[in-house]
Amino acid sequence: MNTPRVLQVHSRREEIPGTFTLQLRAADDQPLPSFVPGQFNMLYSFGAGEVPISFSGSARETDSYTHTVRALGKNTEALQRLLAADDIGVRGPFGRGWPIPELAGKQVLVIAGGLGLAPLRPLIYHLNDNYQQFAGIQLFYGDRHPQQLLYRQELQQWSANMQVNLSVDQAGPDWHGHIGVITSLLNNAVFPLDNTIALVCGPEIMMRFSIQALRAKDLPGEAIYLSMERNMHCAIGHCGHCQWGPTFVCKDGPVFRYADIEKWLYTREL
Repeated sequence: MNTPRVLQVHSRREEIPGTFTLQLRAADDQPLPSFVPGQFNMLYSFGAGEVPISFSGSARETDSYTHTVRALGKNTEALQRLLAADDIGVRGPFGRGWPIPELAGKQVLVIAGGLGLAPLRPLIYHLNDNYQQFAGIQLFYGDRHPQQLLYRQELQQWSANMQVNLSVDQAGPDWHGHIGVITSLLNNAVFPLDNTIALVCGPEIMMRFSIQALRAKDLPGEAIYLSMERNMHCAIGHCGHCQWGPTFVCKDGPVFRYADIEKWLYTREL
């Protein structure tokens, strides 16, 4: 959908200060296009412009779109001011999502840092709903402080069908979990090298160190996927802002196989 469609904010929830979740629904009876976990929409705030935001809700919710947003600039701050029943323009879905067909029968490692849990959340819903189809599921999620962890209640619920490993950089005495960077948990992770797929999303420096930890354990680069969300503007590969080596993040990604983009990931200023 390249022409913006006007949807309405059905609900708004504050996750943590400065980060909020919008549930969007159509005002008419026309169905919403389906999406694949890992894809994104362009959200347009009238008078402010549009910004790419990944889906953060279940793909089974066919009557609504859910997006978790962090207010970091003019466009996202305009989205932050939206209230229930306000109009919003939406283009999408766009991009290539997580490789769900390849996950069947595999040990699945889901590795998230900070807001990177949001683009992985639709995938986690799918894994949780179909957990018997996988050899095992491990979630590794870290942030700076316990108060910044997203979806706290759901993290507890997900632990019923998957191993949830949480880590924070700093914490007070009321935190009884792991303290340290997420890679320190990965260093102790146990998984079969010939039957594991890792899915990574978060700040680029966190993703690079996570990949280094996985490769140090000899997990093949073909078994590692990551979501890149840099410099996307038009979502159709026309403006060129997100060109990354020979690829465009908006239409060739945002999910890439690490083995295919290893050279570009470590090239500065690209």
